Amino acid sequence: MIKVGIVGSSGYVAGELIRCLVHHPNVELDFLYSHSNAGKSVSDIHKDLIEFSELKFTEIINPLADIIFLCTGHGNSSKFLSENKLSDNTKIIDLSNDFRVNNDKFVYGLVEHNRELIKKSNYVANPGCFATAIQLGLIPLASINSLNEDVHINAITGSTGAGQSLSETSHFTWRNNNISVYKAFQHQHIPEIKQTIQSLQNDFNSELNLIPVRGNFTRGIFTTIYTKSSLSETEIVDLYNDYYKEEPFVFISKNQIDLKQVVNTNNCIIQVQRIDDKVLVTSIIDNLLKGAAGSAIQNMNLMFGLEEATGLKYKGSYH
Repeated sequence: MIKVGIVGSSGYVAGELIRCLVHHPNVELDFLYSHSNAGKSVSDIHKDLIEFSELKFTEIINPLADIIFLCTGHGNSSKFLSENKLSDNTKIIDLSNDFRVNNDKFVYGLVEHNRELIKKSNYVANPGCFATAIQLGLIPLASINSLNEDVHINAITGSTGAGQSLSETSHFTWRNNNISVYKAFQHQHIPEIKQTIQSLQNDFNSELNLIPVRGNFTRGIFTTIYTKSSLSETEIVDLYNDYYKEEPFVFISKNQIDLKQVVNTNNCIIQVQRIDDKVLVTSIIDNLLKGAAGSAIQNMNLMFGLEEATGLKYKGSYH
């Protein structure tokens, strides 16, 4: 059995990890670290895990765990690793932004792009949620050097993307029946998206114009992407179908897609169309699963030589 530790175990993403991993046939939850909730039952925080009330949060870290998931805030993962000595045999999957860009130690964990590197790595930087939806929408075009114009992206995310701590823009009374733009053209996921595109298409130097939007729903990301293209619609559809034909969690739809198709799943569904001189890509994921915990488990499975989809048929929480 793989002994798993989770650091930052009380947040939304960690909750999804726990929900999936308690059903994973090859995993034993070794420790669930949470300084603020040490001693409490996991079901006190993740209330739908009531049947696993024997699981407790702890302040004790086992440095000999087979793998540790870091579900800490941005900037805190590097701090944790500098302050805690872990076994050289302990694998790490970081779900923060700390190691995603230009890092020699951590492999970037977009499975559909870096599968073979992930299999050989002990350290993986899990992609951001926006980055996952957008990259899966763009990498087939980059793979044939077909991103030669500016790319325009609108991506709307659920409130769980802001984390569990309350803030001015995450209270129900503000978020409900409301919508707003934030970090326009400056979102922290843009550099990792560019990094992946340039690894496939070296000469890519166009703009990625990302408009992130706060949605009035709890989970999911709905992304629309468009750019000019000389490809026919048949060429575009064939490209995407061929690129993802062996992927267990990416599906190309012939029909219009909607967010409820992916909520509580580890799936990404993509629809591609040519309209006039533009290609329009719609990409949807669950931000907590395919956008975070689900892809992290895919990475873990690959790192330990397991079948990639193991433990990911269980659906997520009520959030």
